[in-house]
Amino acid sequence: MKIGVLTTLNSKVEENIRKVAELGIETAQLKCWDSRYLTDEMADRAAAAAKEYGVEITGFWCGWDGMSYWNFYEGPLTLGLVPPEFRAERIKMLLAGAATARRMGVTDVITHVGFIPENPATTEYQSLVAALRYLARQLLPHGQYFLFETGQETPVTLKRTIEEVGTGNLGINLDPANLLMYGKANPVDAVYVFGEYVRGIHGKDGDYPTDGRHLGPEKPLGQGRVDYPRFIAALKEKGYDGAITIEREISGEKQIEDILSAKKILEELI
Repeated sequence: MKIGVLTTLNSKVEENIRKVAELGIETAQLKCWDSRYLTDEMADRAAAAAKEYGVEITGFWCGWDGMSYWNFYEGPLTLGLVPPEFRAERIKMLLAGAATARRMGVTDVITHVGFIPENPATTEYQSLVAALRYLARQLLPHGQYFLFETGQETPVTLKRTIEEVGTGNLGINLDPANLLMYGKANPVDAVYVFGEYVRGIHGKDGDYPTDGRHLGPEKPLGQGRVDYPRFIAALKEKGYDGAITIEREISGEKQIEDILSAKKILEELI
C-alpha cells in the first residue's frame, strides 16, 4: 500500500500538489466542489504539477455546486444523488468531473451518493439505481470507475446497490471514520461485507454520534475509534494494495501536524 493525502483542484493546484510532495507523500486524491474548475486547462495544470513534483493522482473526488448539510435532518434532503430535485444537475457535474479526471489520466471518480434508502422496494431507491446505472454507463467506454464514498449508507445497502446497478465499473472509496461518524457500521466489519469492491481508502478517524441530529466528531488518526491495526489487517486479507489517502478536515498548522502523525502511524502498519 502507498500513503496519500487529499488535496484540492482549484486556482492554487500547483501549490497544493507541491505541498503534498513536501510532506514526503507520493500519492494524492484531488477534490473539487466548484464546477468552474472542471476544465481542460485545470486538468492540464494538475497533471503537469503532478509530473513535476512526482505525485501520483489516484482518484478524483467530485462534489457538487449548491447546498449541502452534513447532519441527519437536512443531510438526507440535500446530499448526493438521492434527492431527486438535485440529481440531474449533479450527474451533469459528475460527468464533467469524469472528463476532467480522464484528461489527467485518472480512472476513479468519487462522490457521496447520499443517504441511500434501506428499503429496496421503494420508488426512491429504484429511481436512484436507474440514475446510477446511467452515470456508470457513461464512464464505462472510457475505462473509468465510479466510487461511492462510504458513510451515509449501511454496508449491506451499499453492496446491494452496486449489485443492482450491475455495470461492473462501480467501486468503493472506504472512509472508515465516516462509517463511525454516521453511526452506520464498524469499519473492520464493513471490509468483510464489501471488501471486494474497495478501490480507495481514506485515512481518517472519528467517533460515533452522541445525539440523533449531528454526526460524530472527526478526530486525528489514532485518536478516534477506528481500530487501524485490525482495519489494515482486514484490507490486506482482502487483497487491497492501493493508496490510503489521509484526510483531515481542518486547516492550518494543526492539519499539517495531524497529517504527518497519520503518515507515521500508517507507515508502521502497512
